[in-house]
Amino acid sequence: METRFQIPNTNPVSPVSKPTPPQSRQASSAAAGSFHEVLQQKLEQSSLKFSAHAQKRMVASGIRLSEHDIARLSDAVDKVEAKGGRESLILLGDLAFVVSIRNRTVITAISHERLRENIFTNIDSAVIS
Repeated sequence: METRFQIPNTNPVSPVSKPTPPQSRQASSAAAGSFHEVLQQKLEQSSLKFSAHAQKRMVASGIRLSEHDIARLSDAVDKVEAKGGRESLILLGDLAFVVSIRNRTVITAISHERLRENIFTNIDSAVIS
């Protein structure tokens, strides 16, 4: 028994491509909008952030920071960053903050009541502000 397969004679298949529309002013303004968004994100990254742990500690200890305090803390982070620090203890009045300099994130906050009983590890710098 001999089995023969016959392939029907068909035209060659070519890929289908959609015509690309010419770039318009809307596309360029959308790109400009995304540039603006990226710029804003970069600027926001430079500001100081507080981790969830630090926020919980601040609420539990009743720590409230004014805009002036946050500016002083951010200035201290800038100084440590300029010196090459990575994890820093920043003493701000009677408060202490452990800050990840690279991420500009406050990792934890300690009130003056708990300051005496703490040992700080995994830091490479300290700032008294």
